[in-house]
Amino acid sequence: MRKKNILIIGSAGRDFHNFNMYFRDNEEYNVVGFTGSHQVPGISGRPYPAELAGNLYPEGIPIYAEEQLPQLIKELNVDTCVFSYSDVSYQHVMGVGAIVNAAGANYMMLGPRDTMLTSKKPVIAVCAVRTGSGKSQTSRRVIELLMEKGLKVIAVRHPMPYGDLVAQKVQRFAELGDLEKHKCTVEEMEEYEPHVTRGNVIYAGVDYQAILRAAEEDPKGCDVVVWDGGNNDFPFFKPDLMITVADPHRPGHEVSYYPGEINLRIADVVVINKIDSAAPENILKVRNSIARVNPDAIVVDAASPIRVDNPDVIKGKRVLVIEDGPTLTHGEMKIGAGTVAAQRYGAAELVDPRPYTVGSITETFKLWPNIGTLLPATGYGQQQLKDLEATINKTDCDAVVVATPIDLSRLIDIKKPNTRVYYDLQEIGTPNLGEILSEFGKAHNLPMK
Repeated sequence: MRKKNILIIGSAGRDFHNFNMYFRDNEEYNVVGFTGSHQVPGISGRPYPAELAGNLYPEGIPIYAEEQLPQLIKELNVDTCVFSYSDVSYQHVMGVGAIVNAAGANYMMLGPRDTMLTSKKPVIAVCAVRTGSGKSQTSRRVIELLMEKGLKVIAVRHPMPYGDLVAQKVQRFAELGDLEKHKCTVEEMEEYEPHVTRGNVIYAGVDYQAILRAAEEDPKGCDVVVWDGGNNDFPFFKPDLMITVADPHRPGHEVSYYPGEINLRIADVVVINKIDSAAPENILKVRNSIARVNPDAIVVDAASPIRVDNPDVIKGKRVLVIEDGPTLTHGEMKIGAGTVAAQRYGAAELVDPRPYTVGSITETFKLWPNIGTLLPATGYGQQQLKDLEATINKTDCDAVVVATPIDLSRLIDIKKPNTRVYYDLQEIGTPNLGEILSEFGKAHNLPMK
């Protein structure tokens, strides 16, 4: 019987995990390739290495550009394409499906039952309905509360393997030096650094079976695993408590972007974030979505109050605002913590960086033309970091407002007055995460103090 030829449509994250979980050692299938989307640059043109692909793929598996889909389906005699990336609209998902079906192949999406790993430790998953909803500060809040209860917590982050995939099979970050050791991009540092600076250990990489085993046996001990989700993907580990963050700045997206609605439907707890800055009618729209698709979920109201290092840098000045990269690009946000800080602390003007962009930053604005007057902190390699630095210093502004979760000035030389913006999750009233986590700890007999 002929093996079915499979092409996995991905973006260097969910795609590799789906392969590892469902296809790697499955002799019924022959994975002829991956494709890479434009969400992350530089994915296509390199192989998924033989060291990770298993015995059935001694030469590794090629990664092509998604734009080649019709041609690949024909030339590689593809039977089925497996859609495997996240934070895209339902229109986008079915648009790709139309291309696949028109070329003659089947279109498939794998679900939690075949892709979630089971841990020996209790797992709390924190995911979101869209990139930029506030998942990261919610993860940090959950971990801080667990640590206050005396628990040993190990975080595991959704993958961002954009470099040497073999070297990135299992990555452990326990101190700032580990970020340099693993040659992290800005996007990776934005997720790992806040954990490390709080004294927490976080894992990531490519092979999540190996990562989970390492996390469970971490040298610092592990009472609880926290899955720190990425984009709006659903967890790779089967959660014992599923927390999903919803965003009233983008009402309706919670039921129209893949796979964010899955996270909403399987949630035990839904955090409605940014209540302090969202319009009441938009908050109500999100509440109605939750009530319609998951009426049993516990709803926690929350805000993400901001603070800055030096408000004098902003007041009365023409400022360039730098926001988290993915939040502005495929997250499609038009406003972030930096914008709120600039408005709240009296900036005279938000300066448009587009006339001053260079190199890869110019290309980023071409790929994502709706970013507007904000500058995304993209830095997927040294050249992109240099281009970001050159764009900032070339921009005709008085000061720079940096709202990425990392200390950007540690990586590039910003030759203008600048200040950082910080934001943390703050629950409003009850129920709150502290109460929910206490009940979780009791239910799982965790050694809480």
